[in-house]
Amino acid sequence: MKALKIILTVILSIACLAVMVYFGAFALRVAFPSEPVQPRLASAEELFPAPPVEEEVVEEEEVPEEVVEEAPAELTSKEKAAAYLQTMTLEEKLWQLFFITPDDLADVETATLAGDTTKEALAARPVGGLCYFAANLENREQTMEMLANTKSFAKTPLFLATDEEGGVVSRLGSNENMGVDLLESAATYGAGDVLVLRQAAEKLAGQMTELGFNMNFAPVADVLLDPNNTEIGSRAYSDIAAVCGIMSATMAEALQHSGVVSCLKHFPGHGSAQTDSHEGKSVSSRTLEQLQAEEFLSFRSGIEKGVHFVMMSHLTNENLSALPSSLSPETVSLLRNELGFEGVIITDSLKMGAIVHEYTAADAAVKAIMAGCDMLLMPNSVEVAYDGLVNAILEESLTEARIDESVLRILTVKYEMGIME
Repeated sequence: MKALKIILTVILSIACLAVMVYFGAFALRVAFPSEPVQPRLASAEELFPAPPVEEEVVEEEEVPEEVVEEAPAELTSKEKAAAYLQTMTLEEKLWQLFFITPDDLADVETATLAGDTTKEALAARPVGGLCYFAANLENREQTMEMLANTKSFAKTPLFLATDEEGGVVSRLGSNENMGVDLLESAATYGAGDVLVLRQAAEKLAGQMTELGFNMNFAPVADVLLDPNNTEIGSRAYSDIAAVCGIMSATMAEALQHSGVVSCLKHFPGHGSAQTDSHEGKSVSSRTLEQLQAEEFLSFRSGIEKGVHFVMMSHLTNENLSALPSSLSPETVSLLRNELGFEGVIITDSLKMGAIVHEYTAADAAVKAIMAGCDMLLMPNSVEVAYDGLVNAILEESLTEARIDESVLRILTVKYEMGIME
């Protein structure tokens, strides 16, 4: 019984404690009421979630490799010449065809200096080139000053030339005041070593450029076929065409590689005639077959070496034309088409007897250009020759397009040789 009482007492105590805890918690809620907690409603986005958005993949733009621009190709001499030609007036183009003396340019007896008169003359007559003779060249200092001044006056740079073949034709070496070595005659070199001629020509070119010259009317390519010939004689390297070809080509190449324009002369070959064309009409009866076997062989050698000028003789070859070679379309055509020469074709001096005894300055100038020559060397009257070309254009017997052909060749050589830049 006693144990039962104890158990009942414990149960009663626990029940009382539970009642006290309940009422204590109730009292606290009454004293400190709390806000009712509202149930959280799910959002529409949560109830109906949107489909997952695929992340846009942005492709990186391909960066092109850096393009290295190639430098523009250097213009050829002919392209430069063509561009310059487009800037020229017809008057300027016509004057480029003239290669005259400084005396005729300035209208003086003997020009030994270049001052205001030369400057004014070049402005009025912008010729393509000037040829100097011994009387113009007193000494080294005077020549250098005269040529430098002349060069500075020219709008279109000039060919500044002389005849320095050696032997009997020497404007520089024969004057001890010029400081230029005198070359032996062509005949002497023709009987010797080609290397000796090359070295002499290279040295001569250096001495000429020091003075201010940029062109030499040399070498002679004529073959001395007639021992009685007085116009050529020792000026020819040999009476053998192959020797003449080797030697004249050697000199031409040596001059041009050293900065001096070279000119083969006198096409189609003056070594078979006995009459001097300086004095009057000179005639040859050489056939085309003979010319091809000998004279042309000599000229072809220099042409293949890149000579820039070939001079036409005034010799009349009766089997080719009734006209002097310099005025003959048939003869000029042989040089262009059969020998393949693409450079400048210049006449021999138009003051020579073979021309002045038969033709006026105007007729000779027009016939030479219409025959295919590019430059007129020393017309007997510069003004009359120039007026003759102008009248031929006005009469439409000569076209500006024909003039352009020649001027393009002239300018191309000037660019090729560094006379123009």
